[in-house]
Amino acid sequence: MAAGVLPPEDAERGHSLAAGYVHWQVERNRAALGRACLDTVFLHNPERTGDRAVLPIVLREAFAVLEEAAAAGHLSAYGIATWSGFTEGLITVEELDRLATEAAGSPDHRLRAVQLPVSLVETNALELALDGRGPIGAAAERGWQVFASAPLHGGELVRAATGDLAALLRPGLSVAQACLLAAASCPGVTKVLLSASAPAHWEAVRAALDQAAIPPWTLRKVCDVLAPQHPG
Repeated sequence: MAAGVLPPEDAERGHSLAAGYVHWQVERNRAALGRACLDTVFLHNPERTGDRAVLPIVLREAFAVLEEAAAAGHLSAYGIATWSGFTEGLITVEELDRLATEAAGSPDHRLRAVQLPVSLVETNALELALDGRGPIGAAAERGWQVFASAPLHGGELVRAATGDLAALLRPGLSVAQACLLAAASCPGVTKVLLSASAPAHWEAVRAALDQAAIPPWTLRKVCDVLAPQHPG
């Protein structure tokens, strides 16, 4: 607010993708990290923008700022991180691609990543991806990075899943390891985002993700088993 880059209505809502604010945040991130060029900058939670009708305009303007930053060598790529934007039908990969093309003035834009929940709780994206459909399939078709967030659904999955489910996914793994490997095995997913509270947890994650991917037919079978509990 003091810098004059955050619109008052965005401050009240607690969320902003305003062009001036995005530019300001990119520069703050470069300074805080001590890096001339950032790897990937995510615009978070476009579903919180408020007015659905103006969302494409807001995104196009934010993309234009990020395209300018990329042209200046300040970032290599950018992406959209969303919790419910795809499932609520507020955004699609196809529309994001179009808006980025308009912002860049060319199909050769720097929008190269999406981030969304992928887990055995949030199975919708996983099930669609198994058929090459949905946001993950569309992003993979374009060669974009797909970041799977909340693979353990905030730890809820570790408490809710059973040893039988883990054995079905991959015998010999713990419940947490098997559920993480399931998210990482989703076709089209390139990275899994997680946090570990202890070095031992991190090593357990590495051991799980060093394994071969769970076959699609196994993931499909697990989704069918979970369908009564998690429809859609």
